[in-house]
Amino acid sequence: MTFLLAPNAMKGSLSAQHIAAILQKSLRRKYPQSTIISSPVADGGNGTLECLMNALGGTVFEKAVTGPISTTNVTAHFGITKNSIGIIESAEATGLHLVTPSPETIALSTSYGVGELIKEAMTKGCTEIWIGLGGSGTNDAGGGMAQALGVQLIDDSREELKEGAMNLLRLDGISNTEYRMLNIPVKILSDVKNVLLGEQGATYTFARQKGASKEQLPYLESALKNFADVTEEHVKKEFRNIPGSGAAGGLGFGLLAFCSAEIVSGIDFILDAIGFDDKLRQCDAVITTEGMLDEQTLLGKGIAGIAERARTLKKPVHAFVGMINGRKDELQRKLSLASITQISPDDLPTIQAMRDASWLLADAVFHHDFSGTHS
Repeated sequence: MTFLLAPNAMKGSLSAQHIAAILQKSLRRKYPQSTIISSPVADGGNGTLECLMNALGGTVFEKAVTGPISTTNVTAHFGITKNSIGIIESAEATGLHLVTPSPETIALSTSYGVGELIKEAMTKGCTEIWIGLGGSGTNDAGGGMAQALGVQLIDDSREELKEGAMNLLRLDGISNTEYRMLNIPVKILSDVKNVLLGEQGATYTFARQKGASKEQLPYLESALKNFADVTEEHVKKEFRNIPGSGAAGGLGFGLLAFCSAEIVSGIDFILDAIGFDDKLRQCDAVITTEGMLDEQTLLGKGIAGIAERARTLKKPVHAFVGMINGRKDELQRKLSLASITQISPDDLPTIQAMRDASWLLADAVFHHDFSGTHS
């Protein structure tokens, strides 16, 4: 029997590479004669940089950049492949894991550090840039990123705005005096299809988990709307309703408007980049992982993309997840999965489940019934 291991990271707990090692060890114990193909994946979110650099080869660099709030600096990593493609995982500079979420931090949040990473990649001679958008702790629609690239955001007194999501309420105009359009292709790898504004937009879908209070949401939404109004008037083109423009606190919007970027499905783009389909044809079954399985998974997360390709080739997919939020049978049917296994008991506290994820996963895989898998 040949297994294809295609784990996605369990955010805050295990990297995709670590999960692949755990899966391999458990399967070797259970099926000593099996063939195992290891191919860790990402969907534009956590683990994108590691996944692509391991698959494509190249050099990983680090740079001190502005963190999710402008008063902090963080050490962020980015990669340049052998073919001079810059790989940026936006969460390296703006990640939710870099702040203690609160109404104050989201009001001050900025994507400035992402712009600094783009500039650094450009100085190293990149001919194309790929940017993964998942896991952000910001909500400034890419305003900070644009400022880092030289775009001047000004208020009605012709003063330049300080970085921060809530400051966009005072935006009155844009000056491009120092900004030069990136004359190279920029691809945005998104794991969600949310637009910028509205109930399904950046603020109302994601801001609460980034620390926003309920009372704060209308103000954050107004700030993004004002930024979109002024920006679209300036560039003479509309981007706010493009699926994915609301990803990473609206960073998708800013990249579309100021970097002539193209949004693509993160999981599909990465699966193509790592030659996933060729590996899929060689296997009898696929094993994949995710931290949380819920309705959002159906909208372009890793498991959905893997399951869709496996369905085409009639390969069963077994998913092992940290937690299931929703009806298991319904999610399994919608995703066409052979099985879904929640590795942690329902009554186990989340912090403990994340801490013990390694052995919980190893145990779940070892005791799982893969019968009927052999094609």
